[in-house]
Amino acid sequence: MKSRLLNILFWSIISAAFIGPGTITTASSAGAGFHLQLLWALLFSTFACFLLQEAAARVSIVSGLNLGQAIAQSFEGKSSRWFILVLVVGAIIFGSAAYQTGNILGALVGIQLVFDVSAKVLVLIIGLVVVLVLSIPSLRIVARLMGFLVVFMGLVFLTTAIFVAQDLSSQEILQGLVIPKLPHENGADLLILGLIGTTVVPYNLFLGSGVSDKTHQLREMRLGLAVAIFLGGIISMAVLIVGTAIQGEFSFAALAKALTSQLGGWAVYLFGFGMFAAGFSSAITAPLASAITAQSLFGNQNPEKWKRNSINFRLVWAFVLLVGLGFGLSDVKPVPAIILAQALNGLVLPFISIFLVFVINNPHLMNNEGLNKKWNNVQMGIVVWVTLNLGFFNVLKATYKAIGLGTPTEDYWWFIIGSISTLVSIIVWIRVYKIRHRLVSV
Repeated sequence: MKSRLLNILFWSIISAAFIGPGTITTASSAGAGFHLQLLWALLFSTFACFLLQEAAARVSIVSGLNLGQAIAQSFEGKSSRWFILVLVVGAIIFGSAAYQTGNILGALVGIQLVFDVSAKVLVLIIGLVVVLVLSIPSLRIVARLMGFLVVFMGLVFLTTAIFVAQDLSSQEILQGLVIPKLPHENGADLLILGLIGTTVVPYNLFLGSGVSDKTHQLREMRLGLAVAIFLGGIISMAVLIVGTAIQGEFSFAALAKALTSQLGGWAVYLFGFGMFAAGFSSAITAPLASAITAQSLFGNQNPEKWKRNSINFRLVWAFVLLVGLGFGLSDVKPVPAIILAQALNGLVLPFISIFLVFVINNPHLMNNEGLNKKWNNVQMGIVVWVTLNLGFFNVLKATYKAIGLGTPTEDYWWFIIGSISTLVSIIVWIRVYKIRHRLVSV
């Protein structure tokens, strides 16, 4: 029993990584703007998160290679290898840097809801403590520390949501969970992509793969991940429910006012500490995941130069941390910056997921037990297709705004984007099954 609890606590590093200020801001904004209509997006992204994280951890346990090493080996000897490796690590590091901005700003807002503290002093203190934690040589100690923070956050947000949910019917909540809706109001699509991007975090796939190894058992890994991720999903849904208490446009001040009027002054203190815990825990995992990703992709050729205490490893997490601190010390508004970071990572997600699909279906890396089964591939195919649709639509939306056309509202765009996403998916799966057949036949 004790070993199982420690196992769940260990895998809670994934929950700590995705339940950050981005989750709280995006989920609260969804609740404030669209009530319970987008609850289904969190349910979908929770299942997608488990599906992809389990596959990434399975790669390490079965092959002995983490995800980055497996991607590098899959493209060994090909002319495109270095281009792909640089593309992957660049997407992850800059995506993590975008997240880190939200993490620092979120932790700052959380404390300022409770105490009147100078923003710049607080940002520097947060940065110093993050450096100290990242200097701890044992990943297990860091993972368990993050696990305790997740438990604390869970208690905070679930308690708050229970009080807020008294004004909601169970039928409303159930409909929001199981009936997908795409509101036509401006900003709904960005929030949906943000809800997925804040739960299925691309760099978490490398983090989960990097902290697991052959000493873990598949069964124990799946149990630990399932409990940790679904607990994280429930916490995210609780935050969305808390957001429904806000009248009008979302802001942290509006959320604090809504909680005070409904639950009393104590709720703001509870939410503030929870927000700080979310920001602080994610401020540790984002730089760590970036460094692990770079280590896994480039560490094979020079292992000594990519150890945890090496200059290269520290330079990567220091870059991500400094970007977050830089924006934290500036006058960047937290809410738009945080939601944009989630959407940017939502664009990276299908790109990284496709590489994971190739790796998990490679018979040279995975044995019969580790190879994806047909049902796993169907599920992963759905996740990739949905994220491709959302990603392409947000690229289109950004293009419209760049040329001064506002927001694309024509329904035919969804048909075009759906067709392109389907075509990309078909090409990917044809290549996957050709690789499986060719490698098995050799």
